[in-house]
Amino acid sequence: MDNLNYAMIGNCKSAALISDKGSIDWCCLPDFNSSSVFAKILDEKKGGSLEFLVDDSYEIKQTYIRTTNIVSTFFKNEDSCFEVVDFMPRYKTNEFGYFTPPEIIRYIKYKWGKPTFKIRYNPKVEYARFKTNTVVDEEYIKCYTTEGDYDSLYLYTDLDKQAIVNEDEITLTDNAFVLVSYDQKLLNQTLDRQYLKLQKTKVYWLEWANKLTSFTKYNSEIVRSALVLKLLSYDKSGAVLAAATTSLPETIGEERNWDYRFCWIRDASMVIKVMSSLGHLNTVKRFMRFIIDIIPDKDEKIQIMYGINREKKLEEEVLEHLSGYQDSYPVRVGNAAYVQKQNDIYGILMDVIYQQFTEFKISLEDSESLWTIVRSIVKTVANNWTKPDKGIWEIRTDEKHFTFSKVLCWVAIDRAIKIADFIHKDNYVSEWQSLADTIKSDIFDNAWNEKVGAYTQAYGSDDLDASTLLMQSYGFIDAKDERFIRTVQATERELCYEGLMYRYKNQDDFGLPSSSFTICTFWLINALDATRQRKKAKKLFDQLLSYSNHVGLFSEDIDFKTKRLLGNFPQAYSHLALIETAINLAKGETTEDEQILDAIH
Repeated sequence: MDNLNYAMIGNCKSAALISDKGSIDWCCLPDFNSSSVFAKILDEKKGGSLEFLVDDSYEIKQTYIRTTNIVSTFFKNEDSCFEVVDFMPRYKTNEFGYFTPPEIIRYIKYKWGKPTFKIRYNPKVEYARFKTNTVVDEEYIKCYTTEGDYDSLYLYTDLDKQAIVNEDEITLTDNAFVLVSYDQKLLNQTLDRQYLKLQKTKVYWLEWANKLTSFTKYNSEIVRSALVLKLLSYDKSGAVLAAATTSLPETIGEERNWDYRFCWIRDASMVIKVMSSLGHLNTVKRFMRFIIDIIPDKDEKIQIMYGINREKKLEEEVLEHLSGYQDSYPVRVGNAAYVQKQNDIYGILMDVIYQQFTEFKISLEDSESLWTIVRSIVKTVANNWTKPDKGIWEIRTDEKHFTFSKVLCWVAIDRAIKIADFIHKDNYVSEWQSLADTIKSDIFDNAWNEKVGAYTQAYGSDDLDASTLLMQSYGFIDAKDERFIRTVQATERELCYEGLMYRYKNQDDFGLPSSSFTICTFWLINALDATRQRKKAKKLFDQLLSYSNHVGLFSEDIDFKTKRLLGNFPQAYSHLALIETAINLAKGETTEDEQILDAIH
């Protein structure tokens, strides 16, 4: 597979990637951050998968069932056809709870003729570190390891279990199912039971999508991206993952391979801001609870990222036995970046807290907790904004005075002032306003490079950086400001290649960047739109949308020449930016139904 042509299914507890040929090539159970049970995407031979093998006469077509996270894959030749419907169950069980078992259901629909296939079922539990044993029981097929940490997996089906294990040919004559479960099931697993789960899950996703604000333009792209962001939210804690995968390379053959199955404060805060604009407030509330829970002490520093169960130590290791995606070694689990200092996270988080205070009803207890966090962040920014950091791109060696970090330090203080005004804590305002003015003046004096004609990546640098395109959207500078206009022009001229953006072009820890960071192109489009280049912005946006995969998903990076998707997948950062950009280009125009509902409310 030369592209990340995968659809993702999930239930806000874990997720799985299904190739456009119907192969489950990635899944971790029982949770997002658990060890993999299928990891063919990271090693063709050792990783493990669950596939339907058909001969060359079959045409295979894959789509999402409309406005759901349920995937349909059709296998069709001249005289036979069957459909595989893949999902992970998610639906309400009562007023407060959800049914989200750690399982994948493959509901096989007989269409016509005599379709034949083989099933390749070779799970490799615990990241395939050790041999996975298989036994066939009357109720299930059990796969387990006896070496290292014990782990196991169960397969339930109404097909011939021995035929599955042997990879014998199966002729389909009626509907059937395959269910992969981390837990042994207590109830008898029947076709009717899977059908009921399918219908309940379908209703859940249809109702969830129906609650989204709808727009006159790009609505289908907005809905699909919102569904992706929902899948990357972890119900148990409120965390939002950066992506569902680990170690998919930013460039084939290089070692920019990282584990993204964690909650970055930056990414998650941006996701929450977008989700709240679309009307889904429960996700917002859960994330704010996550933030309150991870910062229990007034003097505790905020990390740039946390585990999805609020873990604070995310030690990194290399799985040396896996070859990596298309031999792009190494495969990493854990992420050493958790110890980095990145000063931009304070502003991004404060922006979301400000929105929480001003737009949502929150309890007095939570308000007081958030106000404590606000004051702690201000204190941290006051003590650290003059210091260099690793920056938004997580440079692993040198620290610099990155312009974006400085701007977001200003954002932190600016939003803190607005929060203080809102809750009538006026005694804080004058001191904080003085700090905000000092930071702003410092940026104007030191980040502007007259020779380059732009705000550059860092103080004293001649290098340009896509992150400076966000200066206007955060309210730091007006879109009509000549310096911002010149920054947009210079950044596009230097970093845009064939309609795609570099993050930067200067050398970093691993050499010169060679792929486009997807979100940066969205940033350019928004900046062009803000500076009254709307026609150009829309053309670039439509072109960028065409680079999504076959089901509308984006990864972290795009190859400049081939336009193939690269990096971890699907990427929350990319999809939140898609939504923001689509809404901006639609000028926030909602549908007639949405306008009527707003009037009623």
